[in-house]
Amino acid sequence: MKNIIVYGADWCPDCHRSRKFLDENNILYTYLDIDSDKSIKAEMLSLTDNKNIIPTIVLSNGQILQEPSNQVLAQALNDFKSVEPDNEVIDLVIIGAGPASLTTAIYTTRENIKTIIFEKAVIGGLAAVTDLIDNYPGFEDGISGLDLADKLEKQAKRFGAQIEFNTVQKIKLLSNNDKKIYTENGIYIARAVLIATGTDYKKINVLGEKEYLSRGVHYCATCDGAFYKDKEIAVVGGGNSAVQETIFLTKFATKIHLLVRSKIKASQVLQKKLQSFIDSGQVVVHLQTNIVSILGDNQLVNKILIKQDNIEEELPVDGVFIFVGLKPNSEFLNDSSIELDQLKFIKTNDNLLTSMNGVFAAGDIRSGSTMQIASAVGEGATAALRIRQYLEEI
Repeated sequence: MKNIIVYGADWCPDCHRSRKFLDENNILYTYLDIDSDKSIKAEMLSLTDNKNIIPTIVLSNGQILQEPSNQVLAQALNDFKSVEPDNEVIDLVIIGAGPASLTTAIYTTRENIKTIIFEKAVIGGLAAVTDLIDNYPGFEDGISGLDLADKLEKQAKRFGAQIEFNTVQKIKLLSNNDKKIYTENGIYIARAVLIATGTDYKKINVLGEKEYLSRGVHYCATCDGAFYKDKEIAVVGGGNSAVQETIFLTKFATKIHLLVRSKIKASQVLQKKLQSFIDSGQVVVHLQTNIVSILGDNQLVNKILIKQDNIEEELPVDGVFIFVGLKPNSEFLNDSSIELDQLKFIKTNDNLLTSMNGVFAAGDIRSGSTMQIASAVGEGATAALRIRQYLEEI
């Protein structure tokens, strides 16, 4: 295909992912960096009804895709060769391509266990869009989430793991204990399954949150923070993620209002780092504060309504970043016999086995997970050993 235009920026992990996909499939395109010239960004916004989302990809037929998954991009291009479902029974299907999944694949493929990973969005999961991972062993200066995800992916592929962009819709246990996996690209049969779909950002469900999505409302500082250079913004949340992302956003915003519903609960290390920005006045902390609504003009956020001690107040801001926790990506299991806890995380036994025979779970999706990358990698290795044992037994 010709005349495809990709609007992006070098700091954007999804832009790197999309360009990598196009490169690997020998698809020609023109890359326009929105940071290199203001007119390029203005051109992109004029095409997208002012939706400040990258990558924005304009196809040769005029179709516009914003932040598409590789699967959506492949379907739009109709030029992607994926593994076609057939009668072959696959040893292991892994759902999700985060650190737990990729670690499992490294172990299983080294032992000649045929392994296919299905991912619907970003390889590396939320880890891939984390600016700096500073507590993962072996990287004394920290490592960017994008780099860590890329290293894990390359290592898994080196041993023969196949990664396919596909969305799993349902899992069914067959009478012979094989698993029938329903996906957007067809039906697959596997002897064993690992679910490691991780989590996604929670919403606060206030007026304006949905209406101003990507027009001032965001859930990823690494993805969208650079849009707010020399601007005033708000961050909602008081946990590790909110404080860590606030610190990252100080690279761009001149002033940040940190809105905390009760008190800051982040680690002491992060709170100590945050304090220097509080002392300088770049970050203002609002404790016991709720956000009531997100307001705007001309389709862009320009202020928020907050409530503190039953007193409402308007704050002028150009953007709002929301980090109030994570929800499990387990919706596709709602109609299955796989048991979930009250929060919809997957229940497992000590061997990471779910309530469905031959189906395992690891990483952040698992009930009781510590929500740490190092733990997810450890669980991925453990899952691989348990899966190998299961396959040997059957």
